[in-house]
Amino acid sequence: MNASAFADDFQRDGFAVIPRLFNRDETDKLKTECKRIVRQVAAEAEAQGRDPKTLFPAGVCVGLVQRSKLFHQAVADPRLLDALEALLGSDIRFLSDKVCFKNEHTTFDSPWHQDWSYWGHDHKISIWVALDDATTANGCLKLLPGSHKRHLTHDGDASDGHGFGHRLDPKSVDETDAVTAEIEAGGAVFFHDLTLHASHPNAEKQDRWVWIPTYHDAKGDEPLKRWNAARVVRGG
Repeated sequence: MNASAFADDFQRDGFAVIPRLFNRDETDKLKTECKRIVRQVAAEAEAQGRDPKTLFPAGVCVGLVQRSKLFHQAVADPRLLDALEALLGSDIRFLSDKVCFKNEHTTFDSPWHQDWSYWGHDHKISIWVALDDATTANGCLKLLPGSHKRHLTHDGDASDGHGFGHRLDPKSVDETDAVTAEIEAGGAVFFHDLTLHASHPNAEKQDRWVWIPTYHDAKGDEPLKRWNAARVVRGG
């Protein structure tokens, strides 16, 4: 990785891609662990008398680190931190992670949104790590270059039952310059929390699993009480 070029891409576009950051053996293990955690969460809900089918309306399960030694180690992987250091500097704090999945039952496209609308406070960087080959056909990420330079009003209709309470009205988004990020398993998209992004629908009803850890500058003023697994992973 050319750190300077990577940082320049990120500053210009609000995102930057590193192909094959992890190998397929690693992504297979991460995906297997994701599925185990999703099953575990569903079983716990069922034991409490809740319907597991209602747990993941957006195909999102948060908090893998708290349930898995593998993910506890993965969020501090030097390959992730070396790239983040080019963007955040030498003091890096992990905040939270999640798995976002599409499969034969979860096929809808995720709406256009900026993550900062959910989080506020310090700006953060998330890493979209593909655990399957991510294609237009199975619902890969799409992003609008340069959209990280301002916060937009999120006024879209969220009544479809798919989550994403903060979303843009699709009529207000000009997708002319949108970039479709088709990447092989192990590739990673690093993106700013103001970068406008969405996903394509899973038209072929294939597996498209993604692990997304989120970080910020450890010297920032982010209130940490709401981030249960937050820890400094580089510097201090």
